[in-house]
Amino acid sequence: MPQTLDAAAVRAWCSLALEALGREREEIDAINVYPVADGDTGTNLYLTVESAAQAVEAVFAAHETGSSTPAPADVIRAMAHGALIGARGNSGTILAQLLRGMAEQIGDGDHLAGALRRAAGLAREAVAHPVEGTILSVAGAAADAAESAPGSLADTARASYAGARTALDATPGQLAVLDRAGVVDAGGRGLLVVLGALVEAVSGEAPVAPPLAHVRREPAALAAEPCADGGPAFEVIYLLEADDAAVARLRTRLDGFGDSLVVVGGDGLWNVHVHVDDAGAAVEAGVEAGRPYRIRITHFDSGAAVTREQVQRAVVVVVPGEGLAGLCAEAGATTVLARPGEPPASGELVEAIRRAHAREVVLLPNSAELRHTAAAAAEQARTEGVRVALIPTRAAVQGIAALAVHEPDRRFDEDVVAMTAAAGATRYAELAVAERQSWTSAGVCQAGDVLGLIDGDVAVIGTDVARTAETVLNRMLAAGGELVTLVLGEDVPDEVAERLESYVRDGHLAVDTMVYRGGHQSTPLLIGVE
Repeated sequence: MPQTLDAAAVRAWCSLALEALGREREEIDAINVYPVADGDTGTNLYLTVESAAQAVEAVFAAHETGSSTPAPADVIRAMAHGALIGARGNSGTILAQLLRGMAEQIGDGDHLAGALRRAAGLAREAVAHPVEGTILSVAGAAADAAESAPGSLADTARASYAGARTALDATPGQLAVLDRAGVVDAGGRGLLVVLGALVEAVSGEAPVAPPLAHVRREPAALAAEPCADGGPAFEVIYLLEADDAAVARLRTRLDGFGDSLVVVGGDGLWNVHVHVDDAGAAVEAGVEAGRPYRIRITHFDSGAAVTREQVQRAVVVVVPGEGLAGLCAEAGATTVLARPGEPPASGELVEAIRRAHAREVVLLPNSAELRHTAAAAAEQARTEGVRVALIPTRAAVQGIAALAVHEPDRRFDEDVVAMTAAAGATRYAELAVAERQSWTSAGVCQAGDVLGLIDGDVAVIGTDVARTAETVLNRMLAAGGELVTLVLGEDVPDEVAERLESYVRDGHLAVDTMVYRGGHQSTPLLIGVE
């Protein structure tokens, strides 16, 4: 049993919290009446922790090739950063700030009680107008209880959980809207789940507690429960790159636009959350402060992202570069950009499905690593009444092939079958540059070598992009083909494309070639053969 919050304990905590929120998500959604009865607090907390978990796993993955293990401070900082960039909703944004506060103290060698105290204080500072009876009250009570607990880590964690649970049960007496609905605060309930996962991570035993004193009503009754009369119409969330002075001015400006203002983060990166009537003004304020991105706007009347009139069918596709994003958008698809080293979380895919605003959606993840993420997003969208078909495309060229045969006027099942067949008939390859010496299925490569991967396995080791691509094409076309698709990264010169087109034309007269610019992507060249 760990006596300090080591790297393994932080990893276990994050994993257990994600698992527990997955079990409790629907119940937490059902009791969500404050600040807006939009029934998504549990889902938002789950998506926030999912992003945190991905960041934690990335830290451990970086150490897999050696014998070292990550430092606890690095792991919890990754957890906090992942939560920051993936924060959803009011409670998710506050949870991200709580984790940031813990990371600051643990990174400086402080004990758990001190970390919880810093977390509670930092979260309260991030909220423009703190309200008692919310997640802030529960966080403060958890810190109070932890500071009065015995010295062991497990006892401190148990005490914080017990203090949070007592505070959660008291929230209806602090906030009238909760009392009228007969429920505890949903955000506080989610924080209790996260603290319970911490207890299990450091003690090996999940906390057992009697049911909460307040019995929730049926979800339909909660949906009709009034909240803030005449409240703002939109929720606006975005990440913002800006300095401290600009963010201070932004806080003041947004505070005059609406309510539920929460700005969390630091060191140049912030997550901004606010409820407003003028969503455009809130975004423009962010542009004046710095560089806003990952902008999400939700209309509270519909609970869905603001978008065009609903259509019958849409395609949502994940692409590795801006060039392909433009190409797929021109074809009518809703795109999600997978930046190098930063794969999209399921929450981003769910948001894209909502943004497509269609009754039927075909989802193309274009990556084997996104299979589980895409499946989770599809399942979430189905619970919201959208018919979703997930085609397990493993590369962008397979997605292009599927999109090329998409016909929205066909029956849904027929369209999905045709797109699946087109993707499956497309063999794919990519070129990558080796970062270090390592063993591959094609032999030993050195740092700087160009690797040709066919269907995910290293098949060719070369010294330059053009020659390696020719060898890859020769092997792929040996099995036949009618169309070669080349997607070039932004640093690959046009001469390479011309050389490869000529190579295909001279050696395979009946094979056509299509060339696209992928923009800034993680690999210099993608190849598809149909």
